[in-house]
Amino acid sequence: MGCPVMAARSAPRLVEAAEIAAEYGLTPARISTLYLERETNGFPEIAGKRGRARQWDKSGVDHWFAQRKPPRLQQHKPPALDPDELLTGAQASRFLGYKNSQQVNTYLRDHPGYFPEPDVVEELGTPQRPYRRPKWRVQTLLDWQATRPGSGRRSVKRPAPALPDVPVDGDPDELLGASQAAALLGFKSLNSFSSSLGQGNLPLLQTVDAVTEKGGRRRWTRRRILEQAAQRQGS
Repeated sequence: MGCPVMAARSAPRLVEAAEIAAEYGLTPARISTLYLERETNGFPEIAGKRGRARQWDKSGVDHWFAQRKPPRLQQHKPPALDPDELLTGAQASRFLGYKNSQQVNTYLRDHPGYFPEPDVVEELGTPQRPYRRPKWRVQTLLDWQATRPGSGRRSVKRPAPALPDVPVDGDPDELLGASQAAALLGFKSLNSFSSSLGQGNLPLLQTVDAVTEKGGRRRWTRRRILEQAAQRQGS
């Protein structure tokens, strides 16, 4: 009889930063940052390279993400504020009792779906260098604190704020803001509109027709927005 043949160990599945980012709702740049900070965060070492692209053993990456949990929120009584007051990420972090003023932003970046979507996203900056500033209502934060995952109560997903009802046949030269543009273009939320705009998927809106003096918010004419809507439908 011949010697028994040992079963070959299956080769690990190697994945690149783009594949990891797509699965965990991050960006390839964020995966690279996690790798560069591996001495402090324990991110896996690379298992190979394809050209200049780093590759990781997928099972090791999955295990790392499974063990990586959001920091535990200590018992904290937030200060009494108007439930409708809007707070920035830093203000929300302090309101919830975190020492790190960037904790809320870290939740959004590293733990998709764990923290509620912002109630308002302000469009700021200049047409050449725009940026967004998310804000949360105090009541949104209180609701999350009471029902957050791991708090012993069922998590409640809050719906995104409704977009305004904007007539299509209004004045073509009327200047409209981001939430109105999102409604005319058929987006479900201001966030999805802002994301699409930031990714360059709305080329006609890269040119703004006006910027408000207070807050630097971008404005587009109804005509331009409807031209962009027609372009989207035809693509």
